[in-house]
Amino acid sequence: MHNPRKSYIYALLAIFFWATIPTAFKTALSAAPVLPILTISSVVSALVLLLIVFVTGKSAELLATKPRDLINSALLGLINPFVYYLILLRAYQLLPAQVAQPLNMIWPIVLVFLSVPLLGQKIRAGSFAALFISFAGVYLISSQGAPLHPGKSNPLGIALAMGSSVFWALYFILNVRDRRDQAVKLFVNFLFASGYLLIATAVTGSPLITIGIKGVAASVYIGIFEMGLTFYLWLKAMELAESNDKIGNLVYLTPFIALVFIHFIVKEPVYYTTPAGLGLIIAGIVYQNRKK
Repeated sequence: MHNPRKSYIYALLAIFFWATIPTAFKTALSAAPVLPILTISSVVSALVLLLIVFVTGKSAELLATKPRDLINSALLGLINPFVYYLILLRAYQLLPAQVAQPLNMIWPIVLVFLSVPLLGQKIRAGSFAALFISFAGVYLISSQGAPLHPGKSNPLGIALAMGSSVFWALYFILNVRDRRDQAVKLFVNFLFASGYLLIATAVTGSPLITIGIKGVAASVYIGIFEMGLTFYLWLKAMELAESNDKIGNLVYLTPFIALVFIHFIVKEPVYYTTPAGLGLIIAGIVYQNRKK
């Protein structure tokens, strides 16, 4: 049954939590290396998703998981959160949060181009215009307030932030093909990813136990509000919405709200090129998704 009021409440809560994540990333990275942060976050997220599976009565579907589904989850968990977040968090290490976060937002444009070899879809001419608009936004954001004098940002960080969008778009395509319940398949994905990360932590000798209270707290927060609970809130918002388009468009508020937290908590001065570039990236995405 549709309930627009509850739908907007769930959506705005999800957007609020997602907007705090760049700040949480920076807070965690100021106290711990990438691998321990991601390992703790992934394990916490898996536990939250398992709780959601039981609370929503999906435990029977979980127990009915087939070997083919396990193989699929093993691959999806390798892509996200394992590879995707390793790349993204490294980008956050090298870049200001206000630069790393919006550069990752180009994934809907990347998705269109990946759909050609993976889904056999054709690219419309407008997709190239959308790509140009979004990359103009990328250039502005990367300039960090000096569009006429580029080169201020870390080139590796820029490449990683944009490269992470490729893995997210790939994950999105493969995830859509998986017809299992969202909470069930995400839990199994994160279960495999947690296994990969625990092995990687053991092999590399990363200090999982000694990263400090600040690092652990921020990692737990990321696990709950970036990967776990917020996912459920967003699904509920879409389920109760009269129009998914109206709710879906609200997500574009996230990077702008995130700038407020980044400025006042991380203490980053917000360059004028950041909101301007964000506007161009979102304009490119909206143009790409416009109805014929």
